[in-house]
Amino acid sequence: MNEIDRLSEFLQRLTPLSRSCLLSELERLELCGIDMPGSADVQARLRAEFRKDGSTQARATSPSRYFFAPLELLLIDGAPEHPNMGRISRNTLTPIWEWICRDLLPTMARDYIKAINDQVTANNPKEVLKIASIFQTKVVKVLENTLASTESTEFARGKLAQYTASRSAFDDVKKMQQVLRAGAALPKFNEKLPEKIAKFDDGQVAQITARLDAFKKAHPEALPFALALVARRLKTSWQLVHLATRAAASKSAADVAATPYACVVAMVLDRLDDKRLALRIALRHNRVLIARDLLAEIYDTEYALKVRIDGIEHCEWGVRLQQLMDAIAALVAAEVSRFPANVGHILGSRRLRSHDTLGGKLSYLAWKGRDAVQDGAAAFRKLIGQT
Repeated sequence: MNEIDRLSEFLQRLTPLSRSCLLSELERLELCGIDMPGSADVQARLRAEFRKDGSTQARATSPSRYFFAPLELLLIDGAPEHPNMGRISRNTLTPIWEWICRDLLPTMARDYIKAINDQVTANNPKEVLKIASIFQTKVVKVLENTLASTESTEFARGKLAQYTASRSAFDDVKKMQQVLRAGAALPKFNEKLPEKIAKFDDGQVAQITARLDAFKKAHPEALPFALALVARRLKTSWQLVHLATRAAASKSAADVAATPYACVVAMVLDRLDDKRLALRIALRHNRVLIARDLLAEIYDTEYALKVRIDGIEHCEWGVRLQQLMDAIAALVAAEVSRFPANVGHILGSRRLRSHDTLGGKLSYLAWKGRDAVQDGAAAFRKLIGQT
C-alpha cells in the first residue's frame, strides 16, 4: 500500500498536462515493444482520469483538440518510429502540445487556452474556430523562425525531447507546420475526392492525378498529405502505387522512380511497416485471427509491389521491402514454433499466401504475358512513328 500511495502522490504532483503526456509516452513505449515494470498500473490510473472509456487512444483536451483539428484526417494511432510520409502519429500530439505551451509560446498559449475555454462555455463555435485559426497562424510563424537555422532547430529538438523519447516527434512538428501552412487547401482537396474508390482503374487514376497536379502546383510541400487523403479512399492501401506505375514508361523500377508520384511506393512501404507493428502487437496479445487478416494483407501488398514493379528487388524500395518481410517472417516463425511440429497453425497456412499456389502463379504469368504484349505494342508504335 505504501508503494501505491507514493505512486499516487507522485502522479498528483504532476500537472494534468504532464500526466496526459506521461500516459501517451508509456503507451508509445509499449507499442514499440519496450516493457516497463509497473507501467500497466500507472496506465490504468491515468486512463481512469483522462479516458473514461478506458481506451488507449489519446483524447485531446478542448483547447488542443481545436488547435490540432486540421490534422485529424492525417492522424494514425499507434507509435510508429519509422518514416510515415503524409501522416502524423496521434501519440505525439500531447508532447507537442506541452512543448508549445511551455517552451514555444507559453504566454500566447495561456491566453489561447483561456479564450477557447471562455468561448466554449459561451457556446460560440464560430468564435472558437476563429481563435484556433489565429493561434495556428502564430505557431506557424514562430516555427518558421525557429527552424530557420540549424542552431535554433537543434535547441527546439532538445526541448521537445524533454516530453517524449519518440524519434519521430520532431518530424511530426514539421509536418504539422506544413499542414497548417496549407490552410483550407487540404480540406477543399479532400471534399472533391470520391467518398470511396472501389476500383482504382485508369479513368480514376487520370482524374485523381489531374487533381493532384493542380494541388501540387499551388502547395508542393503539402503534396504527401494530399496523397494520404487519396489513400484513405482506396479499397487497399497498395493501390496507391497505381499513381506511379500507370504513369511510367515501363514497369521497370527506374521508370517508376522517374514519375512525378514515385513517392507513393515509399508510402505503401510505410503502411506495410504499420502492419508489421500491428502484427507484433496482435501476436503479443494472442489475437490470432487479427494476426491472420493482417498477414493476408501483408502478403497481398508484397505481391502487388513485386508484380507491378519489375526489378524492385534491386533498388532501395526492394531492400526495404525485403527487410520488412524478413522481420514479419521472424514474427510468424516465432509464433508457429510455440506449437508442436505435427500441429498446424493458422499463420502457417499456404492459403494466406495464395499467390504461391498454382492459381496464384498462373495469375502472375498472365500479368507478365499482358505486360509483354503491351510493351511490344508500345515499341511497335514508337518504331512506326520514327519511320
